[in-house]
Amino acid sequence: MDSTLPRVTADTALYAEVLDWIHFEAELLDDLRERDWLESMVSRDVTYTVPLRQTVERARGRGFAPDTYHLLETYGSLSSRVTRNETQYAWAEDPPSRIRHFVTNVRVHRTDGPDVLAVRSNLLLHRTRQDQSVPQLLSAERHDQLRREDGRLMLLRRDVLLDLTVIRTHNLAIFF
Repeated sequence: MDSTLPRVTADTALYAEVLDWIHFEAELLDDLRERDWLESMVSRDVTYTVPLRQTVERARGRGFAPDTYHLLETYGSLSSRVTRNETQYAWAEDPPSRIRHFVTNVRVHRTDGPDVLAVRSNLLLHRTRQDQSVPQLLSAERHDQLRREDGRLMLLRRDVLLDLTVIRTHNLAIFF
């Protein structure tokens, strides 16, 4: 996100609307209401990525591969994942993970695009599976674009920048 874009401050109704959107999204995903999330909060034009992170020297930047992804999704592929989770064949998530999304440090900026906001936030995803006694923790920075469609905010783009270079989890059948 370009920090030179006009900032939306926390004392505005627009910031409150974005924050409410983020909290409701976390609630839907934590409650495994993935279909409701997809149909009510995700744009049909969405791009959803989790790029591969590498350990590199400081001069080479933050270490995200420009063309290699753990996840590179569209509305169609997200919809397929949600549909699969609704069947009896979602073995990777049966029984489903228990997940909590902790979203903090929300920063909102206006963009040059009509009705598009750039939202940057930090995410801590707490996940347990089956009878695990040690949770899996995934931390990341999210770079989102929200676009107003038919009067409501919709997720147009999400880039999840994981802090980990090695993901020690059984699968990535979860939504960030």
